[in-house]
Amino acid sequence: MLTAVDHVQLAAPPGSEDRLRTYYVDVLGMTEIPKPPVLAARGGCWFRAGAVQLHLGIETDFRPAKKAHPGLRVTAIEAYAARLEALDAPVTWDDNLPGHRRFYSEDPVGNRLELLEPLG
Repeated sequence: MLTAVDHVQLAAPPGSEDRLRTYYVDVLGMTEIPKPPVLAARGGCWFRAGAVQLHLGIETDFRPAKKAHPGLRVTAIEAYAARLEALDAPVTWDDNLPGHRRFYSEDPVGNRLELLEPLG
């Protein structure tokens, strides 16, 4: 029986780790967590915020997905969007999900992220 999502893995091109660290730590406010040594040799980086983990794995022929994305719940979504915009991260609001306020952003390699907060 499934009990939870342990992590979401996104892909990234070789040599992008420093840009990813800047975005996921400085912009999104996540914490980098160490990869096990055998996996660290492959490159990439892992991040955590509370129970949420995002793993960025290196893919030689990387192309960002146009539609696939993780949906990340946030609090104080207006302030969070303002933080991203102040740090030059894109914010595109979308009002098409009833009962939620949400926007999309992209990391520096083009991975799409949905950030949302339930209303009420």
